[in-house]
Amino acid sequence: MAALLPKLPPYTKTRILAVKLIRTIAPLAVICATLLSSCNDADVASHNLSKAADNFQVNRRIVVINGITDNYLLSVEGLCSLGNADKDREISITCKTGPDAYKKFFAGLSDNVTYVVEQLEPMPVSVYRYKVIFKPSVIIPDIDLK
Repeated sequence: MAALLPKLPPYTKTRILAVKLIRTIAPLAVICATLLSSCNDADVASHNLSKAADNFQVNRRIVVINGITDNYLLSVEGLCSLGNADKDREISITCKTGPDAYKKFFAGLSDNVTYVVEQLEPMPVSVYRYKVIFKPSVIIPDIDLK
């Protein structure tokens, strides 16, 4: 019976790594496909707009307002991104002002201070695919030597 079975080559390190990689990626691909199939067009468009804004591609107006006096405390316009990991009761705004120039603003939020973000122009985004951006500078950071 053993003579009928073909002789398989021994497992190499590369083949073992490939099998491990497939076993890791396959479940993740199924999870991603499930999540993506349950999203509607509005969710995908919203995600893609947020991704574009975080990459300074969306022109925005951000206004911080005092709710008691109805006065604005801060108004920022331009290619701006809101902070994604801000502390409670705080907002940070980062704006691109040139090819390699940025400005950052902070505002404290309270019961009577709030903010509004307005997208100033329509953006063409896909409702059929998510936008994924890989930046080599994030994977391989700049290192300053002194």
